[in-house]
Amino acid sequence: MRKKPARPREYPAGRSLRQQIRDFRADLFSALPSRLYRAWMAERRNPFYRSYIINQPDLVKTILQDRPEDFPKSPIIHDTLRGLLGNSVFVTNGAQWAAQRRIIDPAFERGNLRSTFPAMQDAGRAALARLAAGPMEMEFETAHLAADVIFRTLFSVPIESDDATAVFNAFRAYQRAQPLWNIPGLLRLPHWVPRLHSRASRSAATEVRRVLLKFVQAHAERIGAGDIPQDLAGKIMTTPDPETGLCFSTKEMVDQVAIFFLAGHETSASALSWALYLLALFPETQMSVAAEAQAVAPDSMVFSNLSKLGFTRDVFRETLRLYPPVPMMVRQTVQAEQFRDRVLKKGSLAILSPWHLHRHERLWDNPHGFDPARWKTENGKACLREAYIPFSAGPRVCTGAGFAMVEGVLLLAMLVARWEFRLIEGREPRPVAHLTVRAANGVWLELVPRAMASSDASGGDI
Repeated sequence: MRKKPARPREYPAGRSLRQQIRDFRADLFSALPSRLYRAWMAERRNPFYRSYIINQPDLVKTILQDRPEDFPKSPIIHDTLRGLLGNSVFVTNGAQWAAQRRIIDPAFERGNLRSTFPAMQDAGRAALARLAAGPMEMEFETAHLAADVIFRTLFSVPIESDDATAVFNAFRAYQRAQPLWNIPGLLRLPHWVPRLHSRASRSAATEVRRVLLKFVQAHAERIGAGDIPQDLAGKIMTTPDPETGLCFSTKEMVDQVAIFFLAGHETSASALSWALYLLALFPETQMSVAAEAQAVAPDSMVFSNLSKLGFTRDVFRETLRLYPPVPMMVRQTVQAEQFRDRVLKKGSLAILSPWHLHRHERLWDNPHGFDPARWKTENGKACLREAYIPFSAGPRVCTGAGFAMVEGVLLLAMLVARWEFRLIEGREPRPVAHLTVRAANGVWLELVPRAMASSDASGGDI
């Protein structure tokens, strides 16, 4: 029997509006019909606004690359995440966004990625020391690992520091308490109408920002004394906007650090946990990754040897196709637009869905299957150019995309070189969409040391 990676729950048609809103707040996928895997464009109406899910590649390109200024980010996401992210680069538009990117982008150039590589390896070695044989919930472990990478590369401190641990714990509380959407935002009510975030989410966001402020202030004091930290935060805080000469204020830097933590920790944790699940589901592929990793010793290799992990990179790329950490991107029209046979009125929501685009049945060969070899095929190469946007595309492409690919490939190789990951019967993960694509009840896997795993290579198959 051919194995297929886990998919979201299929919800029945004909649900009442109350049921749809309830399910929608619990899991974004629950509001979406399966026909979106074949549709180029779909209109969704409700009493409050119209939205259009767009999968047609040339229209996606129009929105993200050709005319991004005509499709700014929707304020709905900002309304929801304002308490945590403030006015970070993730939610701003126009001149404010452009100024922020001019300051941030240099820190993530390839030369600086090389300097972060040892910190990533340190975080990976610390994770290997924490893991133990037996069943483990890997979403928590990969979240812990990804948070460690962020703190080591941003502020040169490990996750074991008290303040880093406080941010990690507060952010996990925020994840559990904060829905992706809020009703006042969806209703387009004025900004002075309270967004009714839960007390738990407000408290968690306040705690995250309180501790991040301590890190930023400590760096600011060092910079003021002429001791510039050689980490990402140090680089960003001392980089002026080349057009205005201004650097980030303390509050602006806290906003940016909050999104670095959200984007760099939450998305990497999601991708890593799904990659390990897929390798457990396909043990033959896992053995190939392990062999490639063991040949280069990823926990001690130099940055230039990352190119020797080509198959591991294809596995991670395929994971991002099947389980894109950010399942949907919401844009808003600034004027009426003609898309296919529909007119999108000014203020309509244009929703791009990497989840559906990456599995589109009219674009991809074997769209719902796990096939790292697809990237060597003509279909895979074409879709990579036209229908693959795990980090968005165009001017607003994730500034940390290169960072994420280096981190994901390195850490996946380090983990699989040391451990074999096996499925646990009755613990099949089910994808749900919250801030990122996560498993409803976690990703539970059995860990077996590689030295022991060789005596039972059949483990993990189903």
